[in-house]
Amino acid sequence: MDPKSKKILAAYKKLGGRIETRGKVQLPRMEDFSLWYTPGVGTVSSYLAKHPKDARSVSIKKNSVAVVSDGSAVLGLGNIGPYGALPVMEGKSLIFKNLAHIDAWPIVLDVHEPEEIIKVVKAIAPAFGGINLEDIAGPKCFEIERRLIEELDIPVMHDDQHGTAIVVLAAVLNAAKVVKKNAKKMRIAILGAGAAGSGTARLLRTYGIRDIVLADSKGIISRKRTDLSGEKLALSKITNPRNVSGEASEMIKNADVLIGLSGGGKITEAEVKSMAPRSIVFAMANPIPEIMPDVAKKAGAAVIGTGRSDFPNQVNNSLVFPGVFRGALDRGVRKITDDMKLNAARALASLIAHPSPTKILPTVLDKRVVPTIAKAIR
Repeated sequence: MDPKSKKILAAYKKLGGRIETRGKVQLPRMEDFSLWYTPGVGTVSSYLAKHPKDARSVSIKKNSVAVVSDGSAVLGLGNIGPYGALPVMEGKSLIFKNLAHIDAWPIVLDVHEPEEIIKVVKAIAPAFGGINLEDIAGPKCFEIERRLIEELDIPVMHDDQHGTAIVVLAAVLNAAKVVKKNAKKMRIAILGAGAAGSGTARLLRTYGIRDIVLADSKGIISRKRTDLSGEKLALSKITNPRNVSGEASEMIKNADVLIGLSGGGKITEAEVKSMAPRSIVFAMANPIPEIMPDVAKKAGAAVIGTGRSDFPNQVNNSLVFPGVFRGALDRGVRKITDDMKLNAARALASLIAHPSPTKILPTVLDKRVVPTIAKAIR
């Protein structure tokens, strides 16, 4: 283990966890126990048993989100299981609290089949005002999210799909201004056709961009392929209007925008050089980008973003999910719609009045971000 990694691990071990529960009321007197626990709590329990819809007004359901993962697709680290997922879900919960004042709870599941995950999430849903699905591998993530949206009366969002899609669209809109191109007419290549790639392609298309091509580990998603099924087959029918086929490098040639949602080191300098003039590269794999920013710049990219916080232009869903759920909880939203996602992306982009090559999005520390996005969720 390198010195930096040792230092990070030591900091985590010393703290022993980054979040904690804390009561909103204190219990200094017996009267307080009587009000906030027994016998007072019996009155509220009896009431909610008959009026469950009022749980939002008298329980944690009003301001709570479950951050749920089975650890099957954690960051760019892959299937590392629930224990590997726990630090990430805990970090997400910390962000929810710090940025949006939402009480979020890391829930890591040691079950992995779609029906098992759906059953568990439905079982715990009464305590929560929203469900943030995270780091669940495709293709099962699509079915899990769809079913939970249909079967629960609280907002459910797979952040890898939709949080990523919203922040990428915002970044594309402002990067297009920097390179003086019409966003809707740009050619977009997406490396990675999993949850993030799918969600991003669909939202970009909903916005009005038509020339979108994706590639997975086997090559370009095209109508010529006979090995596609499920979500990838569906994507082949609504993307790649020129029906490009072959290796991923073929779709990158002359592309205006290259979005990496795959793994570290997957994009080469030569591929960036093959892009259209004034190209845009978002290498979003974490913790190692598909191509390092200095290499992409050397290859001629005009605007470069990564998913990391230690380079300019962090294109990361942490800019999005706190505000989305803040708005959903405040307004009793039951479903996050495409219109809400589009509005959130436009709102996020609007916070940068004059985009530049190194400033296309605000940072997560910008206090305007959460309320601005929350306002778009209505």
